Amino acid sequence: MIFAMFRRSGNERVIDRLHGDIVAAVRQPSLYADYGVNDTFEGRFELLTLFATLLVRRLALLPPPAPEAAQELTDRVFSELDAAMREMGVGDLAVPKRIKKFADAFLGRRNAYDMALGADSQDQLAAALARNVYGQDPAEGTGKAARLCRYALAAQAALAAAPLETFMKGSAPFPKAEAIE
Repeated sequence: MIFAMFRRSGNERVIDRLHGDIVAAVRQPSLYADYGVNDTFEGRFELLTLFATLLVRRLALLPPPAPEAAQELTDRVFSELDAAMREMGVGDLAVPKRIKKFADAFLGRRNAYDMALGADSQDQLAAALARNVYGQDPAEGTGKAARLCRYALAAQAALAAAPLETFMKGSAPFPKAEAIE
């Protein structure tokens, strides 16, 4: 009975693969060189949040076991953030406080992106990306965020076109960043 708590989920391989797909998407050099995202822990966190939001949002709309996988994927994102902070030398006592801070940021951004995507508002999404990813005041224009917005919408379309089978047995179909003008 007690060992059931330590048993891996049936979705573990799927979650490993999907998390790897998010990380691969975040690591696209074009996002930093061409899109102007800062190649820092914070810049990567912003992209991780965007890609995780897009993928989790799609999984939540698919039939079971996808919604369960969406929650497990979100949990994995945070367990990997925890591990990354520890590898960076953040002390054991500080990690939970930092994870809480990142969780609040993640949820706030996810809500902003989700609202913009749900409203099908390119302007709202570009403004959220300008504010979060680039630290720009959206009132001053979205500048670099406009291209990232187009990328996010292309990624959303690619994910929406993929059936459940793609996510359960294949890779998340994030487009190549350099393909978006």
